[in-house]
Amino acid sequence: MAYIQKIDQETVLNLRQQIPVDEDQVNSRTLVQRDDLGMTLFSVATDQEIGGHSATGDAMVNILSGEAEITIESQTYTVKAGESIVIPANARHSLYAVKGFQMLLVVVKPEK
Repeated sequence: MAYIQKIDQETVLNLRQQIPVDEDQVNSRTLVQRDDLGMTLFSVATDQEIGGHSATGDAMVNILSGEAEITIESQTYTVKAGESIVIPANARHSLYAVKGFQMLLVVVKPEK
C-alpha cells in the first residue's frame, strides 16, 4: 500500500516537474491527506495569492522555485527557492507570488 500517492515511488523526482505554474492560476496536487498529516504540492502564478486562512497544525512551506511573500499574522517574510518557513498552528497567514512559485506544503496536526 502506498501512503504517498499521485507520484511515482522508487523513482528520482524533480518535484517542480510535478506541478506546473500556469498563468493566472493557483494549482494544487494532494500527495497525502490524513487526519494528522497533509502533503500538498502547490503552484502560484506571479501576482496571484492564497488568501488569509489558518490551519490546525504546524505548516512547513518549502519553496521549490520562484519567490513568495508569506504573511504570518502581521509579519511578512520573503521566501525564495530552496528556502522554507514553518507557520505555527492556528496562525492566520497568506501567500503572495512575487515571482510565480512552486511549493511543497507539509502540515502536521495533533494526533487523535
